[in-house]
Amino acid sequence: MSPTTTKDAPSTHTFETRIHVAPKKRAPLTELINQHLANLSDLYTQTKYAHWNVRGHHFIGVHKLFDELAEQVEEAVDTLAERISSLGGVARGTARMAAENSALDEFPEGVFNDMEVVALLSDRYAHAGKEVREAIDQSDELDDPTTADMFTTISRMLDHSLYFLEAHLQSK
Repeated sequence: MSPTTTKDAPSTHTFETRIHVAPKKRAPLTELINQHLANLSDLYTQTKYAHWNVRGHHFIGVHKLFDELAEQVEEAVDTLAERISSLGGVARGTARMAAENSALDEFPEGVFNDMEVVALLSDRYAHAGKEVREAIDQSDELDDPTTADMFTTISRMLDHSLYFLEAHLQSK
């Protein structure tokens, strides 16, 4: 089977697998995971953008924090892509694919102040976390507890990251 893609349609290419997930459920699972692959790939690049460009009184602390958070998101991106592959699907994981499909708001140009950057990243981590929690339920509805567990782990990481970000914004 040859891959078929257009700008508006995802790849329909699949690979044979002996994985114990119903074949009719693999395509919707792959689509679900690919959406989060786009979201988290975008979150990774936005976190790195913040890491590279942040300025202000708390520079060194948030600069280092952003790098640590980006590493965790990058691990989740890899986990998502490999789950897609294990289901016999194709991980749509290029930067252009992520940009085209991400549900996250773009990081605004011209914002560099440390606490403004922290607030913007907090919004994006919160949004990604909300979307991932919904994916847990969707995975359960598709009878795939392994994918639901993967999303649960990612949700825990995003919530923990959000806590680290928001702690900078709380004065008391």
